[in-house]
Amino acid sequence: MAKPRARDLGLPLPGISGPHNAITDVPGVLVGYRTLNGVAANGRRIQTGVTAILPRGREAEPQPVWAGFHALNGNGEMTGTHWIEHGGYFVGPLCITNSHSVGIVHHAATRWTIDHYAAAWQREHLWAMPVVAETYDGVINDINGQHVSEADALAALDAAAGGPIAEGNVGGGNGMICYGYKGGTGSASRRIEIDGRGYTLGALVQANHGQRAWLKVCGVAVGERLEDELPQGLERERGSIIVILATDAPLLPHQLKRLAQRAGLGIAQGGTPGGNNSGDIFLAFSVANPRALPQVSAIRQSLDYLSDECCDALYLAAVQATDEAVLNAMLAAEDAPMQKPEGICRAIDGERLRALVLTGGA
Repeated sequence: MAKPRARDLGLPLPGISGPHNAITDVPGVLVGYRTLNGVAANGRRIQTGVTAILPRGREAEPQPVWAGFHALNGNGEMTGTHWIEHGGYFVGPLCITNSHSVGIVHHAATRWTIDHYAAAWQREHLWAMPVVAETYDGVINDINGQHVSEADALAALDAAAGGPIAEGNVGGGNGMICYGYKGGTGSASRRIEIDGRGYTLGALVQANHGQRAWLKVCGVAVGERLEDELPQGLERERGSIIVILATDAPLLPHQLKRLAQRAGLGIAQGGTPGGNNSGDIFLAFSVANPRALPQVSAIRQSLDYLSDECCDALYLAAVQATDEAVLNAMLAAEDAPMQKPEGICRAIDGERLRALVLTGGA
């Protein structure tokens, strides 16, 4: 049975969420997981996985997804970002896994793209450059064993679906730690209106960042009140956070880059300053303006887009959804055994957290 999410606990979170309060509230966006749990031949625990996002679902023809990228602190990896910076788009899936599995997941995502769009790839001289991001799960998972396979990544892509999505110890977030508690995968969304038209913004995070003393929830500094639960060895930050923002609002690449920057303000709501060891890496994309690839399009193009002067509502939605997605990741998580150092990484107690927030930390 799923644990209560942040809103279910009655935490005073601002904004209006979509029907599933998830990135899948954005039309066409699908999310899938492959979650790995077991014991390796060396006796170490396997607790890792892959998260897959299909921005345009399983459309028959390849189409660009307009995007923008921002690194608050670049101690991490997200492939494909050079072209996103220069070309303003990417094509195909977006995956998140652990730090030592980026290569195999990239290989699988490339294979999925070639196979799924087989006719286009056979007909044209096209290249596949998937977006694959990572965070480090070596405290809990036998990360050096590189247990994620091509088949695992393809299974995550094949499992991608809309509607409510699982959170916590799932997919690439399976072995992650957040503010000294068990972290993982989380999501949230916001509904906004601009010029009489409704839009959705969704966030998905792989939360593996922060030190316990930093933790703030709904503006209340709760971390110092919760340090009694901090296992030895988790005083330092050894992780990162990936934030993916999706929207159906029509935005240009430079606007999406600015939107991605606001994910940094979102994670700051939870207290992190963007620590030295944390790869705080963000991507925003828009599913608006679908069209054929530039390589096979007409020379003259036009795009529908919002004025920069209208973007404040989207910026606020990005901050709110990112903050809530991190909370949802932590609240959905389950305890996990650690192996380096040994111990147990506990999930946060939602009821205790609620009491602290509603009493102002008293």
